[in-house]
Amino acid sequence: MIKQDTKYSIFSGVSKYRIRRILYIALFWTAIDVIVSMLNNYLVKHSLFSLFIRECLVMVMSLIMGYLFVFTLKIVFRKRPLWVNFLAKTIILLFAAFAMNFLVHFVDNKFIMGMTTGQSLRTFFNETVQVSWMLRRVLYWVVLFVVTQLYIEINDKYSPGVFIDIIAGKYINPKIENRIVMFLDLKDSTPIAEKLGHHQYFLFIREFIFHISMALIEHGGIIYQYVGDEIVVSWLYNKRNTKNALSSIIESRKNIQKNSQRFRRKWGQIPEFRVGIHVGDVTVGEIGVIKKDLAMSGDTMNTTARIRSACNELNQKFIVSREFMEASDLKNWQSESLGVVELKGKANGIELFSLKI
Repeated sequence: MIKQDTKYSIFSGVSKYRIRRILYIALFWTAIDVIVSMLNNYLVKHSLFSLFIRECLVMVMSLIMGYLFVFTLKIVFRKRPLWVNFLAKTIILLFAAFAMNFLVHFVDNKFIMGMTTGQSLRTFFNETVQVSWMLRRVLYWVVLFVVTQLYIEINDKYSPGVFIDIIAGKYINPKIENRIVMFLDLKDSTPIAEKLGHHQYFLFIREFIFHISMALIEHGGIIYQYVGDEIVVSWLYNKRNTKNALSSIIESRKNIQKNSQRFRRKWGQIPEFRVGIHVGDVTVGEIGVIKKDLAMSGDTMNTTARIRSACNELNQKFIVSREFMEASDLKNWQSESLGVVELKGKANGIELFSLKI
């Protein structure tokens, strides 16, 4: 049996990704506050030390608000329409922003400017009741929240780690990259769909894909696309990512097992899945006019799809190519050769191996 690598399990992959996202949000908001403060001639009335204290407070509060964005509110509004998501988060975070402004002003007035508590409170509320000040602050925070929310939604669309590449234009000109490619889909999808009906089947595969995707992201997988009940995911090739690809399969099974009672209670069955893995060169680039997306093409993609299809023909759940076997340093007892198999659309057969998981 293949054992999952626990060397990097102190913080999960999903947690690390979310922590990085919170940190990026906090740094972005703090940087914007520094720029706005300088444009408003903050240092004319205050010292550099005062600005430093202010930005430390802004950073701490931004981390808290970023946590609300990435963890709490994202979970609460996960199944809500995008406009409800935007509106509710903006309103909630406006209150949080007001609290942050109060804290920053109070600390600045009392501990930096030397005002009494009463004077500090009066100064803040005198500014707050000014309609022009309030409108400027509300507009400032609304724009900041919307930009942040767009960053989160676009990053989620393209999969973690791809947003910066899109912004930087990395794939405007197609790139050839050596990648580990995995095709994963639901086993026996047709009879399940016939049994559940269209609506319930959609809810079933949405739940299935959610738990599988969490496992893939956990181990650094870049999700390329969802096609019905199929997930296409890849990793840039290196030795560690070959282990990540294998660990993601194990984690996917664990996630399904943890939620087996929920699947059985709601839909009367527990999903199983099939996997095909291959490694090789893939061409990656932006494609489309009205709707742009990242496209991955090449023989590696076609071969992986055929390997996954071979799971049915060979009555196996998890099949990998010889190229992946050699790249991953799998031991003989961790896999079983299925021989040279003729794959549809391929001129020559390739040796396949089933994983003992």
